[in-house]
Amino acid sequence: MRTAAEHARQLGQTHGWSTSTIRCTIDGLTTLLDDLPPGGRVRSSQVRARIPQKAPILRVTEVLTDLDLVDDDTTPAIRSWIDRNTEQLPPGFAEPVRAWLLTLLDGDRRARPRSPSSLYVYFSFVRPAISQWTANRGHLREITRADVAAVLKPLRGHQHSTTVAALRSLFRFAKKRGLIFTNPTTRMKATRAEPTLIPLTDTEIHAIEQAATNPAQRLIVALAVVHAARAETIRRLTLDDLDLPNHRITLAGHTQRLSELTWHALQTWLEHRKIAWPRSPNRHVLISARTAIAITPVSQVYLQNQIRSLGVTTDRLRQDRILHEALTASADPLHLSLVFNLSLTTASRYTDIAQQLLADQPGLDATRR
Repeated sequence: MRTAAEHARQLGQTHGWSTSTIRCTIDGLTTLLDDLPPGGRVRSSQVRARIPQKAPILRVTEVLTDLDLVDDDTTPAIRSWIDRNTEQLPPGFAEPVRAWLLTLLDGDRRARPRSPSSLYVYFSFVRPAISQWTANRGHLREITRADVAAVLKPLRGHQHSTTVAALRSLFRFAKKRGLIFTNPTTRMKATRAEPTLIPLTDTEIHAIEQAATNPAQRLIVALAVVHAARAETIRRLTLDDLDLPNHRITLAGHTQRLSELTWHALQTWLEHRKIAWPRSPNRHVLISARTAIAITPVSQVYLQNQIRSLGVTTDRLRQDRILHEALTASADPLHLSLVFNLSLTTASRYTDIAQQLLADQPGLDATRR
């Protein structure tokens, strides 16, 4: 508790909290941590339920997050979105589609979890098909190959390939779970096979910028959005990889120029780090209360907790940055390979997506950022 109180005072002094806010924050921390067993963690739902009414929830949570003492057990926005949208479907479609989306979100033994953006894309292409089928079908298991073909017939290019990918994913899941008798998309191919990655919308980008409020979040977002850094690269970034006077940074062995956004995010974070842990021996750029007295990088859980509230993953931000560059650089794979230290195979995959997007959407704004 003493460590948490001291950290609250340091944060308050750094960010200009009033004396009253600091005191109330410490009161809230005392309520939560006094009876916490060694090695225990606080659930985010407990923060709202247990702290005194005068204690600021946001400040208490910020301190706990910095100290890596909180587990987020609140219902993420994406789960509410799934419930809200599937409730609008007819019963014979609602349950299988909801179960499919939740499995995409959480992953299973054979598939990794998908980002919320992937779910938005898949559902946006599945929903028109369901709307067409419900005119004379009452359940997903009644859909035939002819029904699927009728939905796909007017589609071309990216719309066709993404719809095929989404429907195949849905029907494979339903068949595996025994929700349908036969899979009507078996051996069904898109007119042009391609990944379903699309650029983040301006609304999504603005929401991410607004949600990134603390120095660690802003640094993680800047490294992923501007420099296409992977989560593992961000975790293992060290002070020796920074050359702030010359605006240079080395990410995964690849030295590049720092953007102004990232430079300012680094300066803000390093100032926060110096105040919070002035004698830390840890050479990693990102540290927490747990790693400040060690030499190890922050955990994957720490990084996930920092960015979870933004509704996006570091991988999705990284992919969007590379795709954005492909759209603005005339989809040149060699350029992408040099800028982001990618293999030519990976760079070519992004250029293929960019070329198809530009063909399907001639008015696509590639210079929004």
